[in-house]
Amino acid sequence: MTAPLTPPPHEPPPHDAWPPADGPEGPAPHDGLYAAYGQDGPGIKAELREGAVVAVVVTVAGLLLGLLWWWLAPHVPLIGEQTATSWTVYLEDSEGEQAIGVDGTFTLLGLAFGAVSALGVFLWRRRGGVPLAVGLGVGALLAALVAWRLGSWLGPTTDVIAHAKAVGKGVVFTAPLKLGTKGALLAAPFAGLLVHLGLTALFGPREPDPYQQDSVPTDGYGAPLP
Repeated sequence: MTAPLTPPPHEPPPHDAWPPADGPEGPAPHDGLYAAYGQDGPGIKAELREGAVVAVVVTVAGLLLGLLWWWLAPHVPLIGEQTATSWTVYLEDSEGEQAIGVDGTFTLLGLAFGAVSALGVFLWRRRGGVPLAVGLGVGALLAALVAWRLGSWLGPTTDVIAHAKAVGKGVVFTAPLKLGTKGALLAAPFAGLLVHLGLTALFGPREPDPYQQDSVPTDGYGAPLP
């Protein structure tokens, strides 16, 4: 008869290939996944408040954009002629590009306004986030609308027939300040979101990798060494 094959009593039991489960004290300190997700952010309520503040401030800044458009936009010359029964108003220079220049000026100012707004938002918070981006985009769009309405209000009257009658037959006067292409209103939010995204990608804080664990020395079975 042969004795059963049993390990010597002094031989320690083999280690498990997987590390032990978390105990009542929570995850082990070397758990990189827990360390990444355990960091508290600013909070969704704080981010929503910041986004709302950005939207309001950028919208109010649209007053400056409107003043600049009214000041820098080229004047479109009109002339009025009186017929037997009515007045006719037409462009003094039918081949002039002043009307295109009005839209171009608003578009360029909108692009610059959006870029400057994005830079200001990034310097204020120095990070990205959906609420900040939404607040910037909405604020820039509202600012463009405010600038459009303000510039039109500050410009000449929109009643060109009454204006032609007031200045007289054959006298050149300035056309109302208006946008021929409403797509120019999207220049400011487009530039703002693009610049803010670029600044955040280049200079914003990096998110920790939740799957990257801290380097802890382990034995041959994967258990951490003391």
